[in-house]
Amino acid sequence: MPEDIEVFYIIPTLKKQLAVCWKSQGKSQAEIARLLGLKSAAVSQYINNKRGNQIVFEEGLLEEIRKSSALIKDRITLFREMQRLLNTIRTSKYLCQIHRQFSDIPEHCNPKDAGCALYLR
Repeated sequence: MPEDIEVFYIIPTLKKQLAVCWKSQGKSQAEIARLLGLKSAAVSQYINNKRGNQIVFEEGLLEEIRKSSALIKDRITLFREMQRLLNTIRTSKYLCQIHRQFSDIPEHCNPKDAGCALYLR
């Protein structure tokens, strides 16, 4: 299911990329954990490539993650930016590419017909 792909692969990779970005900016592991609403041990796993490492995002999406990292200050801004990033992935059809990596989906799957692309413009 597309939502499983988001939960098990995309969201962990987004969290990892945010953690790595903040770490490179000098934020402490405790501060990153606070921003992501995670335990410090989980942040360590993201930073050390033990979690959220099954997808390699393209550069355009990495740039969007960097933009989000500058805007996230608390849980509300985290929620807003995570939804923005997820919508970016959905509307770019990147979700379909990722879904094909992890699932056997019908060859002629159409995101609109399957309901995956409710936000496609």
